[in-house]
Amino acid sequence: MSKILIAFGGNAILRAGQSGSYEEQLDNIRNCCTKIVDLYKLGHTIVISHGNGPQVGNLLIQNEKARDKIPSQPLHSCVAQTQGQLGYMIQCELENEFRNQDLKVETATLLTRVLVDKDDEAFSVCTKPVGPFFPEIYAKERMNMGETWFEDSGRGWRRLVPSPQPKYILEIETIKAALKSCGVVIAAGGGGIPVIEENNRVMGVDAVIDKDLASAVMGIGLGLDTLVLLTSIDKVKLNFNKTNEVSISHMNSTEAESYLKEKQFGIGSMAPKIQAAIDFVRGGGKEAIITSFDQLNLAVEGQAGTIITR
Repeated sequence: MSKILIAFGGNAILRAGQSGSYEEQLDNIRNCCTKIVDLYKLGHTIVISHGNGPQVGNLLIQNEKARDKIPSQPLHSCVAQTQGQLGYMIQCELENEFRNQDLKVETATLLTRVLVDKDDEAFSVCTKPVGPFFPEIYAKERMNMGETWFEDSGRGWRRLVPSPQPKYILEIETIKAALKSCGVVIAAGGGGIPVIEENNRVMGVDAVIDKDLASAVMGIGLGLDTLVLLTSIDKVKLNFNKTNEVSISHMNSTEAESYLKEKQFGIGSMAPKIQAAIDFVRGGGKEAIITSFDQLNLAVEGQAGTIITR
């Protein structure tokens, strides 16, 4: 069986139209864990990563609202908080599902730091969407206060923050060790906590690393076979939302790179997934799959989704 890394977005945990309550997010996670346990029962080795865009954005709003009473926390600390919270929720629901099926399976959630370059150009150009969708009038008010916002595919306006390229997973050897004794390992949540090395010290920096790009780096470092990038659509589309829209079942990394250069994919949605798929298969992975959560199990069997190979 394959060694698989499954990366699902923060929007899978906090869905459009929901209030963001703990109970709502836990219910969404519970639905995800059922399919993951089914894959585990087939003999696959599984690593899970997850996004945190909506959650860390909400935490930033909480920081802002309470700043007159409680000192605000830096963005990298908020990433760490959401990584721990979501990892804990996923781990609990995974173990509950294993118990429901009378399986004794150990799981682990690892707080994960990801090294970035302190001179990355991303620190001067914000590209990573965080938080919920807002109307244009609110976004323009925030832009007047110095923040960066953009209109996201007709769904509303979202805040943008720096998103440097992931270079290395600091806990990669720890993750390898955990996989030897645990059935499922959760790591690099939210793209990992962004850190730099300077003067022989490790320090957090204010950014949110794209979780798909970080997942590709982690998958390569762990020597995994398959990277599954979950999104809201079953397959990658060319000419998305246009009259000439086309679904793609398979493409190689050269074709995918060509479509990227044509700007076929949105910077806040599909483009990072395509780049992560390219990075993974060129870094030694067998295949990357982009699909919806509903099609996860079929996609792993090669019967659904978009498959990207070298």
